[in-house]
Amino acid sequence: MTIPQTSPSAPDHFILPDLVSHCKFPLSVQPNALAVAADSDRWLDEGCPELSPKKRHAIYTLQAGILTAQCYPHCDDEHMRVVADFLVYLFHLDNMTDVMVAAGTEQLADLVMNAHWFPEKYMPTYALGGDQPDEEPSAGKLARDYWSRCIKDAKPGPQARFKQNLDLFFSAVQIQAANRSAGIIPDIESYIIDRRDTSGCRPAFDLIEYSMGIDLPEYVLEDPVIVTLSNASNDLVAWSNDLFSYNVEQARGDETHNMITIVMHYHGVGLQEAVDYVGELCRQTINAFAENLERIPSWGPDIDREVQIYVKGLQDWIVGSLHWSFITHRYFGPLGPEIKKTRFVKLHPKKKNAST
Repeated sequence: MTIPQTSPSAPDHFILPDLVSHCKFPLSVQPNALAVAADSDRWLDEGCPELSPKKRHAIYTLQAGILTAQCYPHCDDEHMRVVADFLVYLFHLDNMTDVMVAAGTEQLADLVMNAHWFPEKYMPTYALGGDQPDEEPSAGKLARDYWSRCIKDAKPGPQARFKQNLDLFFSAVQIQAANRSAGIIPDIESYIIDRRDTSGCRPAFDLIEYSMGIDLPEYVLEDPVIVTLSNASNDLVAWSNDLFSYNVEQARGDETHNMITIVMHYHGVGLQEAVDYVGELCRQTINAFAENLERIPSWGPDIDREVQIYVKGLQDWIVGSLHWSFITHRYFGPLGPEIKKTRFVKLHPKKKNAST
């Protein structure tokens, strides 16, 4: 794919690609979404006494529970609640790591993974040469809470994969933090690989299995078609998020870990050209996902039934995340529904002080 070369300028807006119309997958919503989402929001609010009023308000306008309801529309209330708690918590972690240097993300990773490896009680890692405090911070308590509920009936495969993929998430976030501190803009190939982990999609996809009570064999998950479908869903979620979050990130001077910035930097194009390029990548990814749905092998009726559930979950993530991005206030504030129609994004002015 070639990118048209243009003269540099100082744009004051950009036009989003119409990915919602391009995505033909049906949107479904968990029937009891609002009630479960409200409980999940309160859970994070009450579990984070250290939050400022502004960040506390942002929990409720994030609408992470609605994202859960649209990406896991067929699970029951109990399982949806655990998934919703994880997703709202994941956004909380993302907010924390966005302002951290690598050492801070490493300490946070140690704290959170500690809760997953030792869910029965807090075991500070200073005994193992670490430096965690005697009193468990809220990030550890929250992780221990949702994970203790999850493992009550999560099957062995999803449990193990979730912990592995959450650990990979933190490893990639540490790379991102180190690049940010050093002012490094990664090349596109490296970015695509790291973004599949920083997106948080891998552990979220493991929760498809948890929420629906299935446990796919490793040889199924490692099949090339299933890997392609998983990567396509992950890439679409991550790259479309780069489009939707770019305005907020550029305003606070934290846009280096974003496909738009990388395309502008390495291809020498303007903002709109980079947005168009990323939009076309997203359209191609949706198309590739649809094409590979027709190539799924058969492993027998029992496994095939679980594969269809899992792949439907990957598909729900594509369409559910696209629609949710205009519901949440995280990217466009209250203007989400209007921008969904017009696709016109007015650039925010650069903030003098990004800390809030």
